[in-house]
Amino acid sequence: MPDIQPGSASSTRWAKLLDHTRCIGCHACSTACKSENEVPLGVHRTYVKQVDVGTFPHARRAFQVTRCNQCEQPPCVDACPTAAMHKRPDGIVDFDKSICIGCKACIASCPYDAIFINPIDGNAEKCNFCAHRIDQGMEPACVVVCPTNAIHVGDLSDPLDPVTRSVHRDPVTVRRPEKDTRPKVYYKGAHQATLDPLAAKRPEGGLFMWGEQGPVNSALSGHPDTPNSSAAAVLAWDIPHRAPWDARVSLYTWTKSLAAGVWLIAAVLVLFGTLATDSSTWRWTVPVLSGLWLAATGGLLIWDLKRPERFWMIFAKPQWKSWLVRGAFIIAGFSAILGLHVLASLLQSNNMSRVLAWIGIPLAVMTAVYTAFLFAQAKARDLWQSPLLPPLLLVQAVLAGSAGLLPFVSDAEFAQGSGVSVVTVLRWTLAAACAAQLLLTVGEVTLTHSTAHAKLATHEMVQGRFRMFFWAGVILVGFGLFAPIAPVEYGALLGLLAFEHAYVQAGQSVPLA
Repeated sequence: MPDIQPGSASSTRWAKLLDHTRCIGCHACSTACKSENEVPLGVHRTYVKQVDVGTFPHARRAFQVTRCNQCEQPPCVDACPTAAMHKRPDGIVDFDKSICIGCKACIASCPYDAIFINPIDGNAEKCNFCAHRIDQGMEPACVVVCPTNAIHVGDLSDPLDPVTRSVHRDPVTVRRPEKDTRPKVYYKGAHQATLDPLAAKRPEGGLFMWGEQGPVNSALSGHPDTPNSSAAAVLAWDIPHRAPWDARVSLYTWTKSLAAGVWLIAAVLVLFGTLATDSSTWRWTVPVLSGLWLAATGGLLIWDLKRPERFWMIFAKPQWKSWLVRGAFIIAGFSAILGLHVLASLLQSNNMSRVLAWIGIPLAVMTAVYTAFLFAQAKARDLWQSPLLPPLLLVQAVLAGSAGLLPFVSDAEFAQGSGVSVVTVLRWTLAAACAAQLLLTVGEVTLTHSTAHAKLATHEMVQGRFRMFFWAGVILVGFGLFAPIAPVEYGALLGLLAFEHAYVQAGQSVPLA
């Protein structure tokens, strides 16, 4: 007989209760999960985190069964560009490997670090409640194998279900409730030192009970204010947690700023009458230069995918809540503007190019700033939830655009109707953008942070592993203040690149599980 009688898809709301008053940390659930779902070595759908709490002779080992939290409002589903991550009618958050492009947006968005890229097939996966077993009326593999009956599944829509009664009557908790994902994995008797990813110190050198992790993406290693608990707690065993987005994403934000900024600055100068519509700079230099940087941006985005051969699915099977999809269509629209700009230049149509300037400026601005909304959709990364990020990205586009255009504009090219050269205008624009970049950076790192995660990420950026990039960026962008009197545009561009790398990587440095 089956262990579970599945209800109708419209009425069932599956949930899990993890009873840590019974858990003995045997890892049987982890082993059963690997066997049932053919999970490769080195990655985990579920694992048992272990923390040593207290000091001798008053010490104990606390366990936490760690896995996907089956959120009522799953951020991974909203972030997924192809709906590969999806929520079933019965509440189970499942995935479809056949349409996954390996963009890792789901990993960045998950506040519980529960999603990983399968190293064999390059697709994202996680605990899916053993949905294939549930559909056959059987319990998940971890439930069946648990020797102490510490793992329970139940239907929250059934008031008589034992899990529902326990959730409603017993003192249970969920992980990171402040993220407003409404998890449906409930913990009974779990220690706060395990539930809070910042509560326990990491062991020196990454040495754990059964091995070492080596370099890991964690801001806990050097911050003076950790752990986030008054209890003496140290991690005894954990799995490696690494950043989903590497230097290619840092580089993409820089090339995109150049692509959008070069065209944006030139279009504004055209509309103000500073740059002539029949000049070679506007007709050919601007669309070609912007197009090359935009092509580099697209190349980096595709290169970063684990399944790059499926990139077309962003356009063929778009999931419109995803800012990865919205950004792709914004970039496509901006690419169309650049193509029409070249056509207008071939036709030598000044009126057409002026109309394109009016139409294209909003698209160039959106191309510059949409990444702020993409990063904000990564609910796991508190540093990126900043209201300063959209204006910061717009300022960076102005900085990159003026600096990127300067080497290709002749000193002999003068603003229409005045004796001021276009080079002079660009240099003053660069200086102003560098000043704004520095002011926004100061605001970003000195304003009080609303969460410990944002504070730790800022520390990692300013004083931790990425401080060399951050301060190099600040110093080189600072040199851009002298743009009106010195050729510092290349230094400003390099400074912006260094800052971008520090910001993107530091935002992913705080442990989530």
